[in-house]
Amino acid sequence: MSSERDRDRDRDQVLGMDEVAAVIARDIPAGAFVNLGIGQPTKVADHLPAELGVVLHTENGMLGIGPKAEGPDVDPDLTNAGKVPVTELPGAAYFHHADSFAMMRGGHLDVCVLGAYQVSERGDLANWHTGRPDDIPAVGGAMDLAIGAKSVYVMMSLFTKSGTPKLVPHCTYPLTGVGCVTRVYTELASFDLRPDGVHVRETYGTTLAALRARLDVELR
Repeated sequence: MSSERDRDRDRDQVLGMDEVAAVIARDIPAGAFVNLGIGQPTKVADHLPAELGVVLHTENGMLGIGPKAEGPDVDPDLTNAGKVPVTELPGAAYFHHADSFAMMRGGHLDVCVLGAYQVSERGDLANWHTGRPDDIPAVGGAMDLAIGAKSVYVMMSLFTKSGTPKLVPHCTYPLTGVGCVTRVYTELASFDLRPDGVHVRETYGTTLAALRARLDVELR
């Protein structure tokens, strides 16, 4: 692990979500089979170099997804699970929804990247419902991915719009999975969640001291 000073010098500016996606793409192992969750995580596809050989999976039944489709490349029959038009890479394959979930549940995915409302310091994930009566629950395949993928990365903002931390000692929202999150990526820092606690990998536009002042979890 780098020193506190080195981590604080990694980036001078707070990251936008496209930049967070680029950081995640950098950390995905070559040749990995990866599922990108609905919403912000789909941006990761746009930053994966072809030479890495990463194979993207979508739960609606496709392997070999390329970057988001634009203009004349849009094919209404080719979308990810979030209904976003995507491109296909050479060797792309299509299959039944049930087969796709069997891949997810069977431990065949190396990494999944999910959004979250909250992540606990123990790696518990809450990303399908805030518990408010007027919210519409939307679990999708997140529970299957959370328990089925070998590594679970979360891409989220570190704080809510009101400034409440989303990396917390204990989740207060309904859980998607228990102890499943491996790593958290945010606009201010990225974190490894290990058995001995939360380890800061890098900071962006802030310092470790400033994060410790704002979060209720112990940072290592």
